[in-house]
Amino acid sequence: QVQLVESWGGLVQAGGSLRLSCVASGRILSIKSMCWYRQAPGKQRELVAGILDGGSANDSDSVKDRFTISRDNAKNTVYLQMNSLKPEDTAVYYCNVVLRLSRFSSWSSYWGQGTQVTVSS
Repeated sequence: QVQLVESWGGLVQAGGSLRLSCVASGRILSIKSMCWYRQAPGKQRELVAGILDGGSANDSDSVKDRFTISRDNAKNTVYLQMNSLKPEDTAVYYCNVVLRLSRFSSWSSYWGQGTQVTVSS
């Protein structure tokens, strides 16, 4: 079984910073992509940033120049450094990982349980 555990959400004032982490555990052969999504109350879940196994990364226009995604392949961990936070960044942040368990299995998508980020004005 694969488990994704997100950490280090919380409450922060506008202009502050947080660093989220997500660890994938289990009998994982390889990870193709690691992404962060977020969902604010009453809104659809949206992609915040993603990074491929080769290190190529992209992020949404709403967080560009403020958020940075990175990954540690040896630890199956993805990070999201969030700076200059705004109240509109308030949401539940979810980790999504596309991986496979063996050479004979297909690529599958897994989600974490989510971590709350609240930015006060």
